Amino acid sequence: EKHLVLLRDGRTLIGYLRSIDQFANLVLHQTVERIHVGKKYGDIPRGIFVVRGENVVLLGEIDLEKESDTPLQQVSIEEILEEQRVELQAKQESERLKVQALKERGLSVPRADTLDEY
Repeated sequence: EKHLVLLRDGRTLIGYLRSIDQFANLVLHQTVERIHVGKKYGDIPRGIFVVRGENVVLLGEIDLEKESDTPLQQVSIEEILEEQRVELQAKQESERLKVQALKERGLSVPRADTLDEY
C-alpha cells in the first residue's frame, strides 16, 4: 500500500510501507520526497527510507484512484528546487524587513535560533 508520511521537519515522503513497529519506526520502499511550492510539485527519488518514529507527524494511505486527480503541476527536480530556493529567499527578506520595522519602533524580537535555549 502506498503511504504519505509527513515528517517533523516539514518534509513529505511517499512510498510503500514495508514495516512498522511499536515505536512507529517505519521502513518505506520506492520512496520519493515530494516538494510543494505554490501549485507545483517535484519528486526526488530516495529509494529505501527508514524513518524514526519520533519524527513522524502524519502517516496516511494514498488512494491510488484519486492520486492523479490533483490540481498541482508536476515539474522537474531542478525546477522545483529553484522555486523552493526563491520562496525561501523571499521569506527571509520579508522576515528581515519585519525585524527592521520593529527595531525602528524600539522593539526587539528574539532570533529564532535562540528560542530553544529557554
